[in-house]
Amino acid sequence: MHLDCTKFHCDLSSLRRIEDGLFIAELAGQTSLWPVSEFTGDLTAIKGMIAACPLESLGDRSFCQDHGIRYAYIGGSMAKGISSVAMAKAFGHSGMLGFFGSAGLSLEQVEAAIDQLQAEGPDFRFGVNLIHSPNEPELEKALIELYLRKQVRLVEASAFMALSLPIVKFRTHGIYRDNNDRIVVPNRVIAKISREEVAARFMSPPPEKMLNQLVASGDLTADQAELAKQIPMAQDITVEADSGGHTDNRPALALFPTIKAQTIQLQQQFGYPQPLRVGLGGGIATPASAVAALSMGAAYLVTGTVNQACVESGTCDTVRQMLAETRQADITMAPSGDMFELGVKVQVVKRGTMFSIRAHKLYELYRAYDSIDALPVDERDKLEKTFFRAPLNRIWEQTRSYFAVRDPRQNEKAEADPKYKMALVFRWYLGQSPVWANQGEPSRKIDYQIWCGPAIGAFNEWAKGSFMEAPADRKVVDVAYNILFGAAVLMRANQLQQQSGVVAVTDPAPPLPVTQIKEFLS
Repeated sequence: MHLDCTKFHCDLSSLRRIEDGLFIAELAGQTSLWPVSEFTGDLTAIKGMIAACPLESLGDRSFCQDHGIRYAYIGGSMAKGISSVAMAKAFGHSGMLGFFGSAGLSLEQVEAAIDQLQAEGPDFRFGVNLIHSPNEPELEKALIELYLRKQVRLVEASAFMALSLPIVKFRTHGIYRDNNDRIVVPNRVIAKISREEVAARFMSPPPEKMLNQLVASGDLTADQAELAKQIPMAQDITVEADSGGHTDNRPALALFPTIKAQTIQLQQQFGYPQPLRVGLGGGIATPASAVAALSMGAAYLVTGTVNQACVESGTCDTVRQMLAETRQADITMAPSGDMFELGVKVQVVKRGTMFSIRAHKLYELYRAYDSIDALPVDERDKLEKTFFRAPLNRIWEQTRSYFAVRDPRQNEKAEADPKYKMALVFRWYLGQSPVWANQGEPSRKIDYQIWCGPAIGAFNEWAKGSFMEAPADRKVVDVAYNILFGAAVLMRANQLQQQSGVVAVTDPAPPLPVTQIKEFLS
């Protein structure tokens, strides 16, 4: 039945009472919204109903139960500690899940962060990142050894193009069958992917070849290897759409349904006792984007760029201000430091910095010449005066000293291959640029590498005029609550429109202080 909108009378703010179901009822010639608990009229007057939508109902409840959290909301990992200890603590103490961004940090820094997070207590929930490092396999191995030694139970695997032995070792470590004949896997992996073939690898059991290697090395027993053949590498897959940092710029509306269908197919193929779950990240920055993700069937939401603009992030106030001024068109792609030679790119801010232009120039020179000595004199002079601000030979000495401690094999390879030596020198600039940004080095502002997706532009438009417009007032939990709460309100507004034709919300409401949001919760 379609209601007469001209006779519709109600306080649409009742939609914000998201934990109360509402009747759409026609009484005395007027159509109104009534809380279910307060309705005393004739049941024949009821023309429709708007369901309650508690924040806990958004997403997949089994995801929350398995990870010991209240809300299906993740603060994703951002490299070099941008997703900081403070950020992970804020999420964890608010019933959400935060990941510490370990990529690009020393083992000592990562261990110190784990110690701080574990000091919050045995029931405190958090995760740590593991970024795929094809150029530094020993680093990936060392990180996994650290995670196992510290009994870290949850890893977010990112930028993987293929499975590696260390990630398989982490996932299968300690696997056993309990007294109820169920397979128990103490360690969990949430895989952040943007390609179908990579998703298939993580949603499948560990490769038998790698399991055999772990048995041969004594890291698994033969019985454990047999159990591992019955579990997915990752129970949870995060579809990473157009995000900051490593990204394939895939549109969420095309990518997510494809991966979702893939999970159904692989679930049927392998018959896992617990269904695979798929979340969505990349572009989640407003209530409307959250509704879109949840409507497609996302088990959980993942945010990143918007968190970098908050006070808990491990960057500087200058970068936070730059992010607050960034529009959707103010981002671009630039060569990645960790996979420079492969031509892999990351998404960064272009407004207010020349990093992307300079990074592209370095990659062009790398492709065109076989060594530092082969560079034209004018090109080398320009690099030394503007990009590096030091002779390239001096930069190489710094690079060699760095790898002498981190991974000596890199130096051996560079000494044998002049082109690889040039790549390591060029990667010095790409590796230092996010450090300058995080530390707020004023003399290097023009070289800041700020990982960022277009979601920040949408967030800034939404926050304009609200208490979160100024970067100094942005906190990750405030952002999370507003995205979730706004999504719940929009979902209820959609129900009202579907049943009555009344458009209750045409634009997302501006963010509210969490204290006000909690006033709407029963």
